[in-house]
Amino acid sequence: MNFANIFKKGAAQKNAAAPNFDLKDVLAPAEIEVDFNDIRINNRFYRTYFASNYPRFVEPNWLEPLISFEHSLFISMFIYPSESKGILDDLKRKIGEMEATIQTDLERGHVIDPAVEVALGDARILQEQLVKGVERFFQFGLYVTVPASSKDELRNTSKLIESTLGSISISSNPTTLQMEDGFKTTLPIGQDLLNLSHNMDTTSVATTFPFASSELTANEGIMYGINQHNESLILFDRFSLENANSVVFAKSGAGKSFFVKLEALRSLMFGTEILIIDPEQEYYPLCQAVGGEYLNFSANSPIKINPFDLAGEVSGENRQRSIFSGENELGRKILSLTAFLKLVMGSLDPIESAILDRALKQTYALKGITDDPKTQNRQPPLMEDLYKVLTGMEERPALSLAARLERFIKGSLAGIFSSHSNLQITNSFTVFSVRDLADQLRPLAMHLILEFIWTKIRTRLKKRILIVDEAWYMMQFEDSANFLVDLAKRARKYYLGVTTITQDVEDFLAGERGKEIISNSSIQVLLKQAPASMDLLSRVFHLSEGEQRLLLSAGIGQGLFFAGNTHVAMQVVASPEEHRLVTSNPAELIITGPPPI
Repeated sequence: MNFANIFKKGAAQKNAAAPNFDLKDVLAPAEIEVDFNDIRINNRFYRTYFASNYPRFVEPNWLEPLISFEHSLFISMFIYPSESKGILDDLKRKIGEMEATIQTDLERGHVIDPAVEVALGDARILQEQLVKGVERFFQFGLYVTVPASSKDELRNTSKLIESTLGSISISSNPTTLQMEDGFKTTLPIGQDLLNLSHNMDTTSVATTFPFASSELTANEGIMYGINQHNESLILFDRFSLENANSVVFAKSGAGKSFFVKLEALRSLMFGTEILIIDPEQEYYPLCQAVGGEYLNFSANSPIKINPFDLAGEVSGENRQRSIFSGENELGRKILSLTAFLKLVMGSLDPIESAILDRALKQTYALKGITDDPKTQNRQPPLMEDLYKVLTGMEERPALSLAARLERFIKGSLAGIFSSHSNLQITNSFTVFSVRDLADQLRPLAMHLILEFIWTKIRTRLKKRILIVDEAWYMMQFEDSANFLVDLAKRARKYYLGVTTITQDVEDFLAGERGKEIISNSSIQVLLKQAPASMDLLSRVFHLSEGEQRLLLSAGIGQGLFFAGNTHVAMQVVASPEEHRLVTSNPAELIITGPPPI
């Protein structure tokens, strides 16, 4: 017996021993429970609704709130053509009934029912259009099934879908006692087991077309990428929204730096001033190529920033007041300084907080700076002045605070935060690098630089974008997180858009402050994500299952672009010249060399 016969014999014996399964046995769920108002299939719950009434007037894409609902839905539409002759006969009879009703009310001296009068006018218009052949008549059925993983989720989502349908004047009702038929009706098998339809003409049916994709093409702004739904360009001006803030989430290597640098380059071409905090020196080639100013902030750097600077005081020749003349800057500055010094000295108890507040007031007073705004354009104190005030106090907690400051005044970290500021933000493209600082000092430096930028921004209104890369550094600490949230909330008043970037989604969203930054950002960009982050992102951004799959399988530079109430799938694209300027891929940099300077 050869090998072929042995194989055939073994296969025949195996098939004879195997049970007879068909496709239905493979696809069938383990259990189904049909209840009064829902149906359970395995561990999932479903509830189906049908539309019973529709608005009087509709416009194209009027079902968009339903299609873009922030939860996965099963939606089925059934359209049945009707014979015009039968419809005209029914319409003629209905018009006669309404005319008789109105005539009877007139003869009896009753007020005419406005609903009947409006319906009569609509019926006459429809009759005329049907006779002319302009319109045809259809029966239209709309069904929606809500899936959920628990009874509570089903109940909450059902309330949301009812209110969403109600907001577009659709009366929705659950298919009570017919949940199984309702569920089957919304499956992609083309069977309407409920047959709960409503009359519609051609124009009305056309407006229900559900696949009108969202577009983000405006007459002004910059190009962010290509809309993968319809291949249109995403042209958008972030300053046209309620605020100009944005957040960018992506795993390492997904193209988030490429996207942000491309946006910065294109915004710069339209006159927007760009300010960047760069933890990894990724923006140096781009900064050099566009003639920007790159400031390397470290212990040995000649660049100095004084934490005690006030908005009313600007070093150098350009001494000027805040754009809000007469505003008391000292109270706001002491609050922000307290938050910064908590990062420097560690947590403070109530007694230490009170002593620090009093010491800060005395430190400014020694320089002649008080709550009077007229005194607040004088030269501010230094960290050393605060140290001297604390050591001069008799309380033991004050000496403890001074001891914690000492290493920044006389110790190994002297000079980082203890000198007068010696720089001005005059370039249209300015990058602050903190790469050469130790990891424990990076949050301090980022907080200090942000405070310095915020202080200078408030002296003059100008269209600006502030990019905070690796923002999770600041979100680790409550005080720095609070400062970043406050900055995002107030940026709009100063014509500033804050871009927050992170690859550590869990750290950024660990507390409520990260979610506040998202809620105060009109633009959100999600590029390729790690599976471990997807559940958290899905809850925060209300992603559908399809959107989750897109983010897990996306290529470099692909993801979701949220702008206000609209979001689309995006592919980031750049010209060869732009690509060379903004790429961070080491392999490409080795082959092509650095961008031209």
